[in-house]
Amino acid sequence: MKMRVAYFFIPFLIWTLSGTAQDSGTVKKIRDLVIYENPDYYASFPSVIKKEDGEILVAFRRAPERKIFGEPGSNHVDPNSYLVTVRSRDNGLSWSKEPELLYAHPFGGSQDPCLLLLKDGTILCTSYGWAFLRDHAIDNVKQPVFSNANNSVFLGGYYLRSTDNGSSWKGPYYPPNLPAEMKYTPMGTPLPAYNRGGLYEGRDGRLFWVVAGSHDQNDIRKTGNWLLISEDKGLTWEYSCEVATDEKVAFNETSIYETPKGDLVAFIRTAGLDDQACIARSTDGGKSFGPWQSMGFQGHPLQATRLPDDRVLLVYGYRHKPYGIRARILNAECTDYATAEEIILRTDGGGSDIGYPWATVIDDHTVLVTYYFNLDNGTRHIAGTILEINP
Repeated sequence: MKMRVAYFFIPFLIWTLSGTAQDSGTVKKIRDLVIYENPDYYASFPSVIKKEDGEILVAFRRAPERKIFGEPGSNHVDPNSYLVTVRSRDNGLSWSKEPELLYAHPFGGSQDPCLLLLKDGTILCTSYGWAFLRDHAIDNVKQPVFSNANNSVFLGGYYLRSTDNGSSWKGPYYPPNLPAEMKYTPMGTPLPAYNRGGLYEGRDGRLFWVVAGSHDQNDIRKTGNWLLISEDKGLTWEYSCEVATDEKVAFNETSIYETPKGDLVAFIRTAGLDDQACIARSTDGGKSFGPWQSMGFQGHPLQATRLPDDRVLLVYGYRHKPYGIRARILNAECTDYATAEEIILRTDGGGSDIGYPWATVIDDHTVLVTYYFNLDNGTRHIAGTILEINP
């Protein structure tokens, strides 16, 4: 199997006519592209930022493609999964060939790097990890822990900071344990808060991070969402309030967004609700959230990006046939989610193991949406779609 080169120039980029290229007058799909692909690696769960110097930075999780070892396939938990980055200095026309190592956790495999560029140029990257224990060690650790059949035990969350444009990273730093969380790390310490999803820097400089945790003593795998706030650019975090919990529905991978009015809007992935995307809103600066609501459509997880005209691009994966990537453009206050037109970016996914889109604004009318993808159930790779968005 030949490696598809992912760093050539626009004349050789893939135009996805196999998907649905929607042109609604407001949104025009320009092209799809491959950002990184290598048949020896399972690449997934990207996030993206455009820095002040114009460089686009994409972070993702890379692990060995287990088929090269004669195994039947890869999964989302691996002892050799690391956080890596690729870069583009020409608005996505070409990408660095070899990924740079962002971080390899000393105790296990890492997941889902989530980037946040602050107004002062600091970059945060949140993640979480799994430790792989030998023999019957799981029986000896302090309980309860979140474990899988492959002897992996959940490490919880951590985050990294860069003050030199992503050239180097400090950490790991660990967020606090949630009041409702009862699980422990394999080292016997209270589990640090964690989540996959977009963080947000508010207009007053505070940072908002919706995290997940267990709250049901009878089912430690069932999760809800809570809000952490940092008042010192991510050096420390404090617990604020509950975002969403339910007796039957689980809430997990959540992105948060602040509207021009100052509302905090959480876009929530669910389990046990037929993949319905949900929303919760705070109108008091993150002191409390109102009741969660279904947005009336399927998709997960979600990420929100402010457009130059203050509208909001909401992107999400679609893990039902036809598998692909979708989006909606919401008004500035995110109140029209039930009626906003669904924009179909891709319908040519090779299975449900795709998605996790994340967008960044390139210029006044152009947006890059990144995600992981596969064609014909092939190599999981990092891909993107460039959109032209007009008023």
